[in-house]
Amino acid sequence: MQLWQVHGAMDVRWMLRDIRTLLTFVIADSLSSIASASAIFLLAERFGAIGRWRADQIVFMLAYAMVVSGLPYLFFNYNVSYISRRVGRGQWDHTLIQPNPIWMSLLTEGFSPFSAIMAVLPGLALLAWAIPRAAPPLTLGWLALLLLNLSASVIIALAFSFLWGSLAFWAPRAAEELNLSTWKLLDQLKQFPLDGLGALLTGGLLTIVPSGFLAWYPCRTLLNIDTRPAGPMVTPLAAGVTALLATWVFRRGMKQYGRTGSQRYLSFGHRR
Repeated sequence: MQLWQVHGAMDVRWMLRDIRTLLTFVIADSLSSIASASAIFLLAERFGAIGRWRADQIVFMLAYAMVVSGLPYLFFNYNVSYISRRVGRGQWDHTLIQPNPIWMSLLTEGFSPFSAIMAVLPGLALLAWAIPRAAPPLTLGWLALLLLNLSASVIIALAFSFLWGSLAFWAPRAAEELNLSTWKLLDQLKQFPLDGLGALLTGGLLTIVPSGFLAWYPCRTLLNIDTRPAGPMVTPLAAGVTALLATWVFRRGMKQYGRTGSQRYLSFGHRR
């Protein structure tokens, strides 16, 4: 909590240094969040439904996806979610010399409650609008399942990013580009309903590229489109498996880093 307070205070001071920068960040993040969901929203509004999804359920799924996209920027900014940048650019040594465990540094160094708040607020506002219209009768149990699945979806997105970003321990330049592309791929696919796709394609979007777990699958279970009793626990289970796999690859990469160090470490600026 103390580290979150420190990093949050630094984020506020950094954003308030220039009113023009502040307005630029706020407007750009707001437009980006809204634009990313507008296409599916307009389709649902035009046709009233997409497959088994009513328009209000589509809005719920889009709001869920927007929150899942925004939370990593809120808690894992400054190249924490893009770990390939820290490793490939020689910034990882700065993390290693901090007098904190690595897990604690990764959980706190990217906390940016001020600069990234507009990446989350539009999704939260849309979610608050959609829940009374699309969700089953509200209970504490349902709200707990919503928070559990939201957390699991964020963990899957971060674990997938760490899984590919950890390749920077072996190939720093290539992995940095690959890590950016994998994150964009998840972000672009997460907001589409996957109903009607073949089993092979749906299975691929729940395993090889797990974008289906970032909104589609958990929203199906939360909105009772999928009524299987164990449905709400599938996304948390997938989050655990993905996190374990990413942790294993990351630890293998750390052993490689212990032998080779940064292969792109430059003697200027913050990389010195």
